[in-house]
Amino acid sequence: MNDASQTVSVVRAGLHKRRAAERRFRLAGAAAVAVAALFIAFLFTVIVKNGLPGLWQTRILLTVELPAAEFQGRGEAALKGANYRKMVRQSLLGLFPDATTRGERRAAAKLLSEGAPYQVRRAVLADPDLAGGALTLWLPAASSVDIFHKSGAGGGKLSDWQKQKVAQLQAAGRLRTVFHRGFFLNNDSRSPELAGIRGALAGTFYTLLVTLMLSFPVGVAAACYLEEFAPRNRWTDLAEISINNLAAVPSVVFGLLGLAVFINFFGLPRSVPLVGGLVLSLMTLPTIIIAARAALRSVPLSIRQAALGMGASKMQTLFHHVLPLSLPGILTGTIIGMAQALGESAPLLMTGMVAFLVNTPGGVLDPATVLPVQVFLWADSPERGFVEKTSAAILVLIGFLVAMNLLAVIIRAKFQKRW
Repeated sequence: MNDASQTVSVVRAGLHKRRAAERRFRLAGAAAVAVAALFIAFLFTVIVKNGLPGLWQTRILLTVELPAAEFQGRGEAALKGANYRKMVRQSLLGLFPDATTRGERRAAAKLLSEGAPYQVRRAVLADPDLAGGALTLWLPAASSVDIFHKSGAGGGKLSDWQKQKVAQLQAAGRLRTVFHRGFFLNNDSRSPELAGIRGALAGTFYTLLVTLMLSFPVGVAAACYLEEFAPRNRWTDLAEISINNLAAVPSVVFGLLGLAVFINFFGLPRSVPLVGGLVLSLMTLPTIIIAARAALRSVPLSIRQAALGMGASKMQTLFHHVLPLSLPGILTGTIIGMAQALGESAPLLMTGMVAFLVNTPGGVLDPATVLPVQVFLWADSPERGFVEKTSAAILVLIGFLVAMNLLAVIIRAKFQKRW
């Protein structure tokens, strides 16, 4: 009885220790998840807090006088060549009759964006009958005024006199904040209040289009061959090891490879979506091949055996039975690979897609940049206004990434079969 009691006591003590260790392990795991969630929440809070103001813009209501003498006729050349900057400046100074010194007049002129005259010019070209009259528009304010009006911060670039004039405009109802559609419709600019992501979005579209058109068929074909037709020998083992290793290679290495092969050897132009798509295709191929092979391997062997037993060839078995059943998994892997390519900037920086471009690319051979590189360029700018633009562009990029991953989850949940 004593031996039995001692044995029970030892067992109970061991159980108590194991259960205590299990509780500590669970608490450690829960703490790790909580810390990770806290960091993610902090990251998104900072990005959203800084990015949402970038989607809004401060405007100043101004009635611009368009004297007929400035146009010297109403021909198209006269409308295009008129001194709109002078007309906007004089109309703005008309709001501040107390601006008498040269410094005050210059400070008043800096309250408006440099792009305001171009907006007036576009309005006059759209309606030539405005020449000789007056035009009332909500014109974009300068970046420093925009930041000061929206948050009260960033007023270091505004003098006390300028801050008084901003308050005066607000009291007169000539200052308001509106949704900044130009952020999506404008190309890049040296002025933060005029900069947009239209060119970067177009460049991203063409680059991902090239990536998809190259990596998807090549990746699926390679997966089908390795999984269904290739003999098992040292060469196929070497190919599998190489593919798995390539999936872990840093993206900047693919950029160096693209620079050496596509640009230096083949002489393709720099900073074009074609080269960027080729580089991203090399980086995305291992991910697609591995995902496609896993999807093909998930189809039961009985499907293949039944098709072969009915007289189908291996090619017919693959295209009529195996590939359709594995397509959801293949598409999921492809979308994840494309989402990874969407967020890459290092390989594209190596191929020259970092230039300042003000035109929207019209094809895969036009100079372009992509959204991650645009974020890099704005983050490197010393202008305070580009901080909001950077965070807003990151919000757009995260939105695309979340949408692509959500699409992958939906495809997997809707079409996945359990055997």
